[in-house]
Amino acid sequence: METNLLKTIKIARPTYRKIAIKTTPPPLSFWVIIGFLGLVCSIPKEVFAQDLRDYLIQAAENNPGLQASYSQYEARLERVNQASLPDPELQAGIFLKPMERLMGNQSADLRVMQMFPWFGMISTQKAEMNQMAQVDYQVFLEQKNQLFFQVKTTWYELIRLREEISIWEENLSYLEKYKRLALVKFQVGQSNSSSSAQMAKKTTARPSTSPSAMETMAEEKAPEGMSQAQSETMASSPMSTTEGMNQILQIEIEIKELENQIAQLNADLEPLQIKFNQLLNRDKEAEITLPEELEKAELRLDKKQVLDSIYKNNPMISMYDAELSALDQQTKMAKLEGKPMLGAGVNYMLFSPRPENGMQMGGQNMIMPMVSMSLPIYRKKINSKIKEAQLLKESTVYRQQETKNLLAMEWSNAFRDWENANRQLELYDSQIKLVEQQIQLLLTAFSANSTELDLVLRTQQRLLDYQLKRVNSINTQYQSLSKLEMLAANSLQIQSK
Repeated sequence: METNLLKTIKIARPTYRKIAIKTTPPPLSFWVIIGFLGLVCSIPKEVFAQDLRDYLIQAAENNPGLQASYSQYEARLERVNQASLPDPELQAGIFLKPMERLMGNQSADLRVMQMFPWFGMISTQKAEMNQMAQVDYQVFLEQKNQLFFQVKTTWYELIRLREEISIWEENLSYLEKYKRLALVKFQVGQSNSSSSAQMAKKTTARPSTSPSAMETMAEEKAPEGMSQAQSETMASSPMSTTEGMNQILQIEIEIKELENQIAQLNADLEPLQIKFNQLLNRDKEAEITLPEELEKAELRLDKKQVLDSIYKNNPMISMYDAELSALDQQTKMAKLEGKPMLGAGVNYMLFSPRPENGMQMGGQNMIMPMVSMSLPIYRKKINSKIKEAQLLKESTVYRQQETKNLLAMEWSNAFRDWENANRQLELYDSQIKLVEQQIQLLLTAFSANSTELDLVLRTQQRLLDYQLKRVNSINTQYQSLSKLEMLAANSLQIQSK
């Protein structure tokens, strides 16, 4: 290659800053690039960021698909050296019976000829091959961006699942506390009901001078002669018992559902862990280090700046630029093929002496310089090649524009998700604070028997929903940012709030 170009890879904080890539195709080996990547990544950062950087380096070093893509680029790069002069031609002729000539008997004829393409043909072929190698290099960069995007999104999904498990487990502990509180209330209610019944018995007992008559009256008038307090106690005791048991059973149902949900989330972790490890091409059961949680992120660039970065740095757009340059060279090559090829060579003729009138005549070998020139008189195929290159170039321009349109749509969707996540996070943060205050008030009221347990559980469920939605919104933030950085093939100015 005529120009040595170096790909610069800058990795900043992965939770807040992603992989930044500025590229032009380098004639460097894959491992030199990876080593440079590792050198940049060795800059000390906080531990949380270092984990993701390490995983990205492992993915770049070990992923077989990425290695195959780079090998494809290196193979294409070798074609640059294949543009050279055509091989010289050697022709040899041996006479089975020497041909008698004036200079003697000719026994053999040797010819060597070297053809030379028209001026600039070889350099044009090398430029075309170089541009095609750049096409493969941009494909490699796109595949690397896709790989890093998959690694990051899977990593964020693992964090999200672990945070959700933590939230569900925390709510499970709350339900266990509610269950103990309801059980204590139920036991206290049972004790109070039993004491009230004993007091009612003592109050209704009367001395009798005529046992048989009083007993008959007690049997006939006990329901009507019972006091209002005693009636309320008897009526309320069965209801309190039923209500207390219902509350305990309802909490138990909620606990079972939470335990099942936690088990389901733990089961969902396994395929994500396998996917993550396979992206890094390592053992599927290898341990994965995750941070405790993801903080909210803030993007400093506006929408227009991000879109400009996508148009400037996206490898697919650069790939079409390289393809257009290659087609320009193909057009030039087609025109040069319409020029004649020149040849230069030498003809060496072997002679042996020829006896004539008792004398040896001739016998001296002869050397004859030769030149040749091709005559490209069939112009139809030349014009057809030129037209083909022009049509392919037109097609490439359309495909590049279509790619820009698709990238703009993906940018729009990713930015919409980012903005929605930011708006939802503001809502959920305020709602969580309000619901937590509401739960404290309801717990106080529930302890004083002035509210129902159902209301406490519903409010706790609402808090759980907001907490899960907040985690999902933060995950959406980072997913959309990863998408934008993959499209831009560059780091975005991101920081944690």
